[in-house]
Amino acid sequence: MNLSPLSALSPLDGRYKDKVAALRPLLSEFGLMHRRVQVEVEWFIALSDAGFAEFKPLSEAARGLLRGLVLRFSEPDAQAIKDIERTTNHDVKAVEYWLKSRFESTAELKAAGEFVHFACTSEDINNTSHGLMLQTARAEVLLPALDAIVAKLTAMAHTLAAVPMLARTHGQTASPTTVGKEIANVVARLAHARTRIADVKLLAKMNGAVGNYNAHLAAYPEFDWEGFSRRVIEEQLGLTFNPYTIQIEPHDCMAELFDAVTRTNTILIDWSRDVWGYVSLGYFKQRTKAGEIGSSTMPHKVNPIDFENAEGNFGLANALLTHLSQKLPISRMQRDLTDSTVLRNMGVALGYALLGYDSLLRGLDKLEINEAALADDLDHAWEVLAEPIQTVMRRYALPNPYERLKELTRGKAITREAIAAFIETLEIPAGERERLLAMTPGSYTGQAVELAKRIG
Repeated sequence: MNLSPLSALSPLDGRYKDKVAALRPLLSEFGLMHRRVQVEVEWFIALSDAGFAEFKPLSEAARGLLRGLVLRFSEPDAQAIKDIERTTNHDVKAVEYWLKSRFESTAELKAAGEFVHFACTSEDINNTSHGLMLQTARAEVLLPALDAIVAKLTAMAHTLAAVPMLARTHGQTASPTTVGKEIANVVARLAHARTRIADVKLLAKMNGAVGNYNAHLAAYPEFDWEGFSRRVIEEQLGLTFNPYTIQIEPHDCMAELFDAVTRTNTILIDWSRDVWGYVSLGYFKQRTKAGEIGSSTMPHKVNPIDFENAEGNFGLANALLTHLSQKLPISRMQRDLTDSTVLRNMGVALGYALLGYDSLLRGLDKLEINEAALADDLDHAWEVLAEPIQTVMRRYALPNPYERLKELTRGKAITREAIAAFIETLEIPAGERERLLAMTPGSYTGQAVELAKRIG
């Protein structure tokens, strides 16, 4: 069977391929090869500037040719490397051989060919490449997707700041809030979570087979290899130098990043479920699209499928991200290869997260507030005013305020008239009595409006 969207084993490369397309050039096998070429090129150029008698500084033309290989790296280039790998059975060595093959027509580069991959172990190239892949995916895809959700929710929080809503703690009627304030709560959580993702420093190392610069010092024993490695990693590649490693960079920073994404996704699972509940209660309606079908048998239905898809894909993402964060920092002694195959699934894990962000944003764009349903719910929940009444009674030291309101309201259908009649019996200042009589479930929202309006 030919590979196509219909035959793809993963829905990320089938049904949902267009929605995760932005990650494909960054976190695919192509993306890994591309970054390997970049790392090999930058290491090679840096070696030419190190002052070694055997490797003079490269000309500007040679530097331009080398960096052009990175800039214009293409699928045919990646395929050529893959073809070499069929012989070497080693993916990093294939990159080295491909790069040397591009030197054939340039005498200056050909003469220095043995400085390609000089003193490097494969992990020197791989860990820096993975760092570059994640850095770009985070900056260009994941954070912009999150920012779009935060911007949408912030706008909703402001627009709906003063729309009262019955809260439902434990699923039961509770002190009213506003729709905007509940959305503002999510915005505040996401802002913190986004900062956690953005602030993770992606560490990298280029220090040889066991992290001690053994081969480097064998060739040039007087050279400051640690300082050189730091400069290449931080100044040329834009990552953060890790001076203490085994053969691999320990991946703790990856675990930190994946955990931060997982926490963000968990917040969005929470929100997706709440919106699903609000749609079920009729607080939100969903704009329909001509030709869409909600149910194969019930024509009236408009299902909250975007929020259900978001929840499902966040769950998949978190399962994979959790495995990555728990597995990657573990390596037997100085090296085992269990991380290699697992790391190839970074794009899958983050792909499901991106799919969740896309679904959630689509769902949010379809929502319309149903103020009539919100108002009707509030009008049938006069019992929630038991809280402010008994609190005012406490202020004026009336006996047994909590118990008296409990007897009046618990498990009973309470009307506006019943609440008013109770208030009239209270021995409190007339102004306080009038204030309580004027209060409704819809007006009893505390500081919710202000809190919603100031978010963002």
